Amino acid sequence: MSPESKEENLPFEPRRKKKKPTKKSPVTAPVADTKPKNSAESKKANKPPFERGEKNASLSAIPDGVSKRMVRRMALFSGIPTALGISSFVVFYLIVSNELFKVPTTAVLLVSLGFFGLGVLGLSYGILSTSWDEDRLGSWFGFEEFTLNFGRMTSAWRAARKEAK
Repeated sequence: MSPESKEENLPFEPRRKKKKPTKKSPVTAPVADTKPKNSAESKKANKPPFERGEKNASLSAIPDGVSKRMVRRMALFSGIPTALGISSFVVFYLIVSNELFKVPTTAVLLVSLGFFGLGVLGLSYGILSTSWDEDRLGSWFGFEEFTLNFGRMTSAWRAARKEAK
């Protein structure tokens, strides 16, 4: 089934149509007492909305299992190239200091820059290749999830651009 034919909203995806809040003039709006009455209420007011039990806020929060999968994938797809970028400096230092062969400085720059660039791309790929469905783990490499999530992201950008015009 293609991502276009299946319109599925996940709990933390934004809604399709946003309602514009009505503006109240400060003269006609009643002044409310916003200070909590006791310490228990002040502790509850300082918590994030999803910890206070507000339902709308919990719909926009990323579930714990999904966020842990995202962090693991980001560490894998970003950590390996970044570690290679750092270790390339050590390898080139050993090659130059032992005079094994002459290495141009531009080669050192391009190789390390390439690895660090792959690390940055790995961060994005780690997020987009994760299954955003809480109950589904997805595949190991995550290409199917990447295409689905990238399609969702671009359609949300298009909708936001149309709404801004």
